[in-house]
Amino acid sequence: MMTNQSLTSLGANVVLATSGDENHPPENIIDGNTDTFWMSTGMFPQEFTIRFAEPTKIAVITLDCYNVKDLKIEKNTSDTVSNFECIAEKEFEHTEGQRQSLNFSLNETSATHLRFIIASGYDHFVSVHRVSVES
Repeated sequence: MMTNQSLTSLGANVVLATSGDENHPPENIIDGNTDTFWMSTGMFPQEFTIRFAEPTKIAVITLDCYNVKDLKIEKNTSDTVSNFECIAEKEFEHTEGQRQSLNFSLNETSATHLRFIIASGYDHFVSVHRVSVES
């Protein structure tokens, strides 16, 4: 089993984010540091897409965030950002003032892209601190 504290070390990139703040850029999602984060601009849905350097086996996805309510995770195995299929959907519990951390167990899937769609939040703004994967 492989745990990646930093998806950046795997050559992963955030190739799309629906909002951006120069103080909290989308790249913070994959730097492995839960003290840095990406923050939304207050409208929903919000989404971001991570591209791996090569097809990557994924058994577990862990998401550390604040104020996320409804989340859908999609994947694809193509070179383009199209033809996604849903692999997980979850409503997070509200944790006032505490970071949310949720593991999504998958049946050994493989992906070149992961798309995270935040359909709603518990506040106008949400933040994503880290996405990590285990294979």
